[in-house]
Amino acid sequence: MEPHLRFSNKITTIERHILEEQQYHPEATGDLTYLLYDIALAGKIIASHTNRAGLVEIIGQADGEVNVQGEVVQRLDVFADQTLFRLTDHTGRLAVIASEEHENIVPIPKEFPLGKYVLLYDPLDGSSNIDYNVSIGTIFAIYRRLSEEGPGTLDDCLQPGRKIIAAGYLLYGASTMLVYSTGHGVHGFTLDPSVGEFLLSHPNIRIPAKPRYYSVNQGYERKWSEGVQRYIKHLQGLDGESKGLPARYVGSLVADFHRNILSGGVYFYPGEVTEDGKPTGKLRLLYEANPLAYLVEQAGGYASNGYQNILDIKPQKLHQRVPLFIGSRNLVEKAEEFIRKYDG
Repeated sequence: MEPHLRFSNKITTIERHILEEQQYHPEATGDLTYLLYDIALAGKIIASHTNRAGLVEIIGQADGEVNVQGEVVQRLDVFADQTLFRLTDHTGRLAVIASEEHENIVPIPKEFPLGKYVLLYDPLDGSSNIDYNVSIGTIFAIYRRLSEEGPGTLDDCLQPGRKIIAAGYLLYGASTMLVYSTGHGVHGFTLDPSVGEFLLSHPNIRIPAKPRYYSVNQGYERKWSEGVQRYIKHLQGLDGESKGLPARYVGSLVADFHRNILSGGVYFYPGEVTEDGKPTGKLRLLYEANPLAYLVEQAGGYASNGYQNILDIKPQKLHQRVPLFIGSRNLVEKAEEFIRKYDG
């Protein structure tokens, strides 16, 4: 081979990588592998629409529709939700589905076979940013079903994050990325639109030891507890104990998380203190906090609600909300320290 035709880097598609990951699970039947393929395909389809959202009539709000969270539904939200469902409902790999966009669990249609896995997802996180061409994403988590037979149940979906067997997210930005883990490290793939393939671009992602940024919407600072307010002063270097970190905040969870898992740092969305003095969270435990907590732990980080590991929380309902502190372990543990000291 001529020198100019030699390639120094191995090209790995996501299909090949997922298949290679299967070796860690000798009991595997291939169902999880193909389920991840399905999600990757859904990501390609959703990306093809987000990249031309301003050119077709899917940008903006869906007429008269509000989701279970009380938020106005964006048209692209609906498309993403339907795409994920239609690519996974008939495969015989799933027992039940739950989506942030639906109040109740989404059963597998009766005409299709049932499988042994449970899929939970936020089809389009950050969709309020669609009209402004800001990065948005899809977040997903996969569990094994608990029920032994028949259609999947609510209890199949209400499992703690510790029970996740695979999780990941798709980031639709300047490029489209899929980042996922099956419990053996975190790996990132970038979509090459010229060939329509996700190619391994970020193998074995680890959060850098030295954090670079903190990410939070400080416009809500007046609503935070004393412990969180003191924590932000610490991050800014205003308490005399640290040099401080610069702030970077996109306002799209996937984008903020993605930056911090690559650069080091902490993202947090604290609870707002209510009349009884207890903070109430904003982010969804099942669709946002748990999948990202699973990923960050695989990358050497940590996620907490301010008091305990996110992955150890037993969900009580589908749309349960939690405060979230996630990123570099030392920064999240510092948040817990301030909260224990000042908030009890």
